Amino acid sequence: MSRSRDAVHEILRQSEAFRSAQDIFTAMRADGSKIGLTTIYRALQALNSDGRVDVLHTDQGETVYRACATDTHHHHLVCQTCGRTVEVDGPDVEVWAERVGAEHGFTAITHTVEVFGTCAPCAKG
Repeated sequence: MSRSRDAVHEILRQSEAFRSAQDIFTAMRADGSKIGLTTIYRALQALNSDGRVDVLHTDQGETVYRACATDTHHHHLVCQTCGRTVEVDGPDVEVWAERVGAEHGFTAITHTVEVFGTCAPCAKG
């Protein structure tokens, strides 16, 4: 599993955009790998548990993955045209999430924030 996990992680590190498990499968098969789709899903789950990949659920209901550029808590700014993704800090979001949770009696607050838009190159073209 470690070799498969490393191979999947390498594919993700080579891309700025989020990629689906099917896309990873296709890329690895094109390179001659005999890896199966189930193995890719297991590797992605392990990488996510280790904090090495981010998971994003798109508006279309697809789950996509990207190698983390940082190991600290962060959010994503994602281009809806090309998929380019930038990791961003969100201190105001952190404060807001804690405040809203506390107002409603919640503890151990976690959250996921993804911001979608159009990057400058795509807006030009």
